[in-house]
Amino acid sequence: MKIQLLTILFLISAISQLHSQESRRFQNEVAGITQADSAYKTKDIILFTGSSTIRMWKSLATDFPGYPVINHGFGGSQMTDLLFFSRELILNYKPRKIFIYEGDNDLASSKSTDQILKTADSLVKSIRKSFPNTALYFISAKPSKSRWHLKEKYLEFNAALKTFASERRNTFYIDLWTPMLAGDGVVMQDIFLEDGLHMNPKGYAIWKKVIEPYLK
Repeated sequence: MKIQLLTILFLISAISQLHSQESRRFQNEVAGITQADSAYKTKDIILFTGSSTIRMWKSLATDFPGYPVINHGFGGSQMTDLLFFSRELILNYKPRKIFIYEGDNDLASSKSTDQILKTADSLVKSIRKSFPNTALYFISAKPSKSRWHLKEKYLEFNAALKTFASERRNTFYIDLWTPMLAGDGVVMQDIFLEDGLHMNPKGYAIWKKVIEPYLK
C-alpha cells in the first residue's frame, strides 16, 4: 500500500512538472502582454483572457467603448496555462469582471472535459482568494470549420461548463456556440480566416453582440 501511494504521488508530481514546463513556453508572450499595459493601476477593469480567440480580438477595446476593457489573451493557451500564469494575467490586477475563454485548444489536444474543468476549478478557487466578489464569465468553446469533426466533444464540454458555472457563486456561462451556427445547424462558413479556426471581423461582430449585455 505504501509503495502504491508513493507511486501515485510520484506520478502526480511528474504530471505537475510537465504542465509547468509546457506552460513556460508562453513566458515571453505573457511578459510582453503585462509589460505593455499599465492597467494594473486601474480599479474596476474588465479583463478578457484565454487563448488566441481572445488575443486576436484586435477590436476588443473599441467594440466596447466606455468600458475599461483590457485584452490578456495569449495564443495557443490551454486552461492549465492560464492557471499557471493567473498571477501575472489576472491576480496582479483589480478586475470587477473577468471573461475567460479556454477549452478550445484543450479539446483539440485530446484533453477530457473532466480534466479541463478540474483545472478550471483550481483557477476559480485561486481567483476567489483574491477577488471573492468579482464576476467570472466562462465563454463556451466556439464551433469552427477546422474543428467541426470534434463537435460532439465540444457540445459535451459546453454542457458541463454551463453546469460548472451554475454551481459557483457569481460565476456565469456565455453561450457562443449557438449564435455561430447557421440555420441548418452547421457552423457558419464565412466568419473565419483562411485557417478555418480563427475569426474574421464578421465572427467577432457576433461575439460583440452576445457579450455586450454582460458588461452592463
